[in-house]
Amino acid sequence: MKQLKLAIANKNYSSWSMRAWVLLSQAGIAFEEIQLGFSDEGGVKGIEPYSPTRQVPVLIVDGEPVWDSLAICEAVAELFPEKRLWPAEVRARQVARSICAEMHAGFRHLRGAMPMNIRASLPGKGMSREVQKDIDRIVEIWESCRERHGKGGALLFGQFTAADVFYAPVASRFLTYAVTLPPVAQAYADALLALSAVRDWMAQARLETAFVPADEPYRSAPA
Repeated sequence: MKQLKLAIANKNYSSWSMRAWVLLSQAGIAFEEIQLGFSDEGGVKGIEPYSPTRQVPVLIVDGEPVWDSLAICEAVAELFPEKRLWPAEVRARQVARSICAEMHAGFRHLRGAMPMNIRASLPGKGMSREVQKDIDRIVEIWESCRERHGKGGALLFGQFTAADVFYAPVASRFLTYAVTLPPVAQAYADALLALSAVRDWMAQARLETAFVPADEPYRSAPA
């Protein structure tokens, strides 16, 4: 049995940590959580013993680090093939990997202007023409995957896959910033937010009290 530890930062702010945590939790894979936190400038306090990149998340497998969210997804899928964390059908699997990589490398306007902030309610904040283009592309991805590959359930490829964890923080952003979505995309966002692991992560995020200025462009620190 592999011994897994996952180092993460604040649940309220760390979208990349959320992806790895939800993957393991929703798949029912046991792991030890190492809860760290962001500094006021956005670095991760106490990360040095765990990650060569000084970033979260990092998965420790039998004492050895796997860093970067996409690499963690691939490593976990390889370690636990019975969990079927990628779609079984070849073309669907290719698409799933493609849209994960697209999220990993893209949507910078959305991520910059609408940082994940589960505790907050910020309707309309951060919206711009460039952000709307990112949202439109995400909606296109969601609608296409649901139409072509999602007949077996409510998620992108029907049943839960690694692709869903890559878009879970996006669904939380759309909730925080009250982004209006067309019906198919909204139904998928609702299905994502209803996953037990996503609900657990968000519930724990709402209990956090740390205020990180680097992740709070629209609010001031409480007095």
